[in-house]
Amino acid sequence: MRFRGPAIAILALAMLASPAAAQLTVLDTAQDARGGAAAPEAAVEQPIEASLPAAPCGDQPFSIARLGWPSASLLAEIHARVLAAQFGCDVRVTPGDPATSISSMGSTGQPAVVPEVWVNRVAELWNGAMEGQMLRSAAPTYAEARFEGWYMPVYMAAAFAAAPAAADLAAALPQLHPEGPVRFISCPIDWACSLINRNLVRAHGLERLVELVEPANRFEMDRLIAEAVNRREPFLFYYWQPNAVLAQLDFVALDMGAYDEAAAKCLAGRICADPQPSAFAEDLVVIALAERVFTDMPAIAGYFQRASLALAEMDALLARLNAPGATLESVADWFVEERGDLWGSWVGTAP
Repeated sequence: MRFRGPAIAILALAMLASPAAAQLTVLDTAQDARGGAAAPEAAVEQPIEASLPAAPCGDQPFSIARLGWPSASLLAEIHARVLAAQFGCDVRVTPGDPATSISSMGSTGQPAVVPEVWVNRVAELWNGAMEGQMLRSAAPTYAEARFEGWYMPVYMAAAFAAAPAAADLAAALPQLHPEGPVRFISCPIDWACSLINRNLVRAHGLERLVELVEPANRFEMDRLIAEAVNRREPFLFYYWQPNAVLAQLDFVALDMGAYDEAAAKCLAGRICADPQPSAFAEDLVVIALAERVFTDMPAIAGYFQRASLALAEMDALLARLNAPGATLESVADWFVEERGDLWGSWVGTAP
């Protein structure tokens, strides 16, 4: 299938035995001319090779690409620890970027795994590698496929009788905040989401009910959100996952309604004469494996086919990574020690 893109410690484990052949000795009884058994002293020893089962990860180092953003880096470190502890793999975590890693996997089969590939962003390289039958998707990296949306603080959502929805805001906001418009903290003006949010505000009839704020950068965006929460201000904001902010503070995602392809196309345009509501588009994010993992390492392929993680779980890990003194390695160690209920299902050992 082709895809087109839009814009504390590691568990100790005894290593598996080498797959080198073991030597067994048997007696080969010589026969005399009359077909009878020869005397015991005529017995001779002959070696027979009995190969042990191949190691789950093969007999070469197993490489995992550690891409440059926090969630992808964390996944690489987590998978490296679980594979070493549970399968006895000799794992090498290697730094990389999406384009280089996918290109290399497509031409050489290395790295063996890229745990978080946003397919639409490397569509041409992905399509070429798929056509060359050098890699394939093992499973979605995350259990959910929609990564963007609108949010409100939980103290504001408590005023809604049901789960808050974007379609309810035009009727609800005047009751919730009769003093005037509430702030809607969007994303920086040079991000594509800022244009979508502007058009979505119009689509939901909120022009006079929200004050659209477009921060200068990501840091200002996070600061404005944190300050509004500290003041217990009623406000709305746009955000994406996985991200630590959504785990560090209590927020509720708004129901954005159904996805409408035609409406979404208009919402993304600078000129959208008649904007209509639509959810944000889904994105394809997968665990990519070299084809040889499926053909030569079925136990490892099966592991990655079960290794999807809920976005809320990754949000919590990223929040832990933001704690003073935390490192990618320390958070990965914590996950392996404390969250066997999650990775056990990947290995197939969870109850």
